[in-house]
Amino acid sequence: MAANDSSVRVNNDSVILVQVFISLFLCINFLLITVFFMKDFFYTTMRYIFFAMTLMSDCVILILSDVLLLLFHFHFTIQMSFCLIVYVTVSLYTFITPLTLTVMTLERFVAICMPLRHGELCSTRSALHCILIIHAISALPDVIFLSIFFASVNHSFYTQSGECSVEKFILHTWQGHLRSAISQFYFLIMVIIIMFSYFKIMKVARAASGQNRKSTRKGLRTVVLHGFQLFLCLFLLWCPIIEAAVRQINVVLYVNVRYFNYIVFILSPRCLSPLIYGLRDERFFVDLRSFVLCGLYKKQLSNES
Repeated sequence: MAANDSSVRVNNDSVILVQVFISLFLCINFLLITVFFMKDFFYTTMRYIFFAMTLMSDCVILILSDVLLLLFHFHFTIQMSFCLIVYVTVSLYTFITPLTLTVMTLERFVAICMPLRHGELCSTRSALHCILIIHAISALPDVIFLSIFFASVNHSFYTQSGECSVEKFILHTWQGHLRSAISQFYFLIMVIIIMFSYFKIMKVARAASGQNRKSTRKGLRTVVLHGFQLFLCLFLLWCPIIEAAVRQINVVLYVNVRYFNYIVFILSPRCLSPLIYGLRDERFFVDLRSFVLCGLYKKQLSNES
């Protein structure tokens, strides 16, 4: 890079703010995961299983992306073999979250538009099968990437040290184009599924009445929130294209744009899951409140004794 040290880093206050932000939501996510495993109703119900899976995926992304941010900020160098492992893991979980959100939207579609078949299609067994399929589909871009990468570099590359970034593994221009094409294909398929589910549920909501209308409207709002969260996750797939273009213009602008993308399209959507199911879902919220208040009550009793 031609720019000096101060021009290629975001300021320390911004990095500290990110640490506080990530620490807060990691604590919230771990709390919600604890509540999930406390009641058998949650880990035997498909939508809560996917909710927990989303929380775990978000935790992985929050931790690894923060590690990469700190490495980039302080200009730490690591061995390329370890960097490759980190990159592949981040890439895998970048796809897992939006795919899980898409399946959760389909679950809401089945619950509202096909209520008589919901128990059959959305069983615990089906949830486990879906999790395997989600991971397989998410791993497909990494399999393609690794196949190309292993055929393009020699053994000495893995023992080299350098700053860890995705640019280290894009050896040819066409690799970036292929990566972009795969991301756009995933983007298109997931958007189609979300829109299909939304309009089908909206159609049922218009025809429903009484208590059914209230339940359907709530399901529709959940799909809208999933859609917004999914939009943020999916736009992340476009970020490398934008960042690559900005990098050719100005290094300082590139760093600022990359930091903005990190906050808006990596951290923000990972912090919406606790709000959508952790606070909006009545049953989960009741158990969460009971768990937290019981813990505070026990702590108060121990202090008084």
